[in-house]
Amino acid sequence: MNTKLTRHAIDRSRSRGIPTKAIDLVIAYGKHRAIRGADVYILGWREVRFHAQRGLDLSRWGGIEVVCAHDGQVLTVYRNKNPHALRDRAARRVA
Repeated sequence: MNTKLTRHAIDRSRSRGIPTKAIDLVIAYGKHRAIRGADVYILGWREVRFHAQRGLDLSRWGGIEVVCAHDGQVLTVYRNKNPHALRDRAARRVA
């Protein structure tokens, strides 16, 4: 896969020890969510377990989240120890 990363994403992935191979795997096999105006790909324990049952070991990359713009460009990447931290916010009610 030929994923395009912003300068920020390159810096963050290097400082956090997340190789581009892991980013590609998270985008390919992770759960997709549209959160706060971005596309977020999450490789949580459920996805790791699901793919392990099919012979693909992704355990090394569990907990990685990749934030992308709508055009597919990677904005940032990080490891999330708390998968419940990113939740969809309830819509604001205008009175």
